Amino acid sequence: MDARDESGVAVRGPLGGVPGRWPRSTGGLLRACHPGPTAVVTLLVAGLAVAAGQDGSGIVLATAAVLAGQLSIGWSNDALDAARDGAAGRRAKPVAGGAVSARAVRGAALAALALCVPLSLLYGALAGAVHLVGVAAGWAYNLGVKSTAASWLPYAVGFASLPAFVTLGLPGRPPPAWWVVAAAALVGVGAHLGDVLPDIADDLAAGVRGWPQRLGPAGVRMLLPVPLVGATALLARGAPGGAGALALAVALVVGAGGALLGRQRPRAAFLAAVLVAGVDVALLLGSGAALA
Repeated sequence: MDARDESGVAVRGPLGGVPGRWPRSTGGLLRACHPGPTAVVTLLVAGLAVAAGQDGSGIVLATAAVLAGQLSIGWSNDALDAARDGAAGRRAKPVAGGAVSARAVRGAALAALALCVPLSLLYGALAGAVHLVGVAAGWAYNLGVKSTAASWLPYAVGFASLPAFVTLGLPGRPPPAWWVVAAAALVGVGAHLGDVLPDIADDLAAGVRGWPQRLGPAGVRMLLPVPLVGATALLARGAPGGAGALALAVALVVGAGGALLGRQRPRAAFLAAVLVAGVDVALLLGSGAALA
């Protein structure tokens, strides 16, 4: 139904719809892509490409491919969870809150995926294939793996694919060192635990029983620093001088302290994990996506 002015005459927006509806839908669509994680992963890949010595066009292409892939994963997550979020009353979710339709989010996810494929392959056939495996893992999570005990696996595969994607697109297609890939996978597992931790109660009520939900909040808070500190230990081997040892010591102290304090102050475990993850990202960027 059209909006009407004081005289009762229908007033249409610039695109023929109700005034203000288009900006609201656009804002809802942006929020539905999970902008925080999307931006972090995209910027991480851009940083890795710079650190690995990629040229300007390669940096832009790799970044664009990863941005498209992350947008497709984020939008597909909200589109596929729309009915569950609505039933659980998650009004903060853009689709469940009515800020944007599930159909629009679904269409955006498919469009981003369609764009991701050629962008990834233009960066290099092998590199593109690796990246698309990571994107497929994200979609698999959204399509149902999130409700299984293997919910950690798509995160591990997705994060592990990022340094491989960057370096395989360099001249000569050099693979990253195994320890960089393993560390990235561990960061992904930590990201999964941290991402799910605040929503475990709501997830269980909605019937989602992934690995973190089965562990429960207390179990996740204790386990959260383990994969992140493990990633620090792997990445420390590539740090110059004593920087690696210092980073590992900081990660151990912060991670253990967060796990212990988390028993009384649940948010402490999450904040400690964020700090350790920051150390890992710094080491990862400093490694230059180390080549084998």
